[in-house]
Amino acid sequence: MKISQKLEYACRALAQLARRDDGRSLTRLEDLAQREAASANFLVQILNDLRRAGLVDSRRGSNGGYLLARPAKSITLQQIVLAVDPSLIQFSVSSDGESGTAVRAAWKTVADALEQQMQAITLDVLTQQNSSPMFYI
Repeated sequence: MKISQKLEYACRALAQLARRDDGRSLTRLEDLAQREAASANFLVQILNDLRRAGLVDSRRGSNGGYLLARPAKSITLQQIVLAVDPSLIQFSVSSDGESGTAVRAAWKTVADALEQQMQAITLDVLTQQNSSPMFYI
C-alpha cells in the first residue's frame, strides 16, 4: 500500500496536536513543522484541508496556531484520509468479462476490511508512544 507523503504528514501533525490538546492551547505552525521534520509550506496546505474537513481549528495572528476541533478519540483515520487523500479508499474495479464479478467481489472484500479498520483506528491511538524497550549496542 502506498501512503502519500501528504497523508503521512497529516497523521503526524494531528498526532502532535493531539499530544498537546487541552481544548484551548494553540500550537504554532513552525512548532509543528519542526517537531515533525516537515516543510511548513507543505504543512500549512495540509492543515487547511484538515480545517475544511472540521478536524482542526486555526487562529490567525501573532498568537495564532492550530488545535484539534474535537477530541482525538472522536477523529478516525478514515476521516483523516477523506480530508487529505480520498483516492486511497476509492474503489473502482470493473465486473466485466467472465471473471470480473469474482475479481470485483474479492477486491470489494479487501476494500471493506480496510474501511472498517480505518474507522476503528482513532487519533488517540496515533499519540501512544511505542512501549517497546530500546536496546543500544
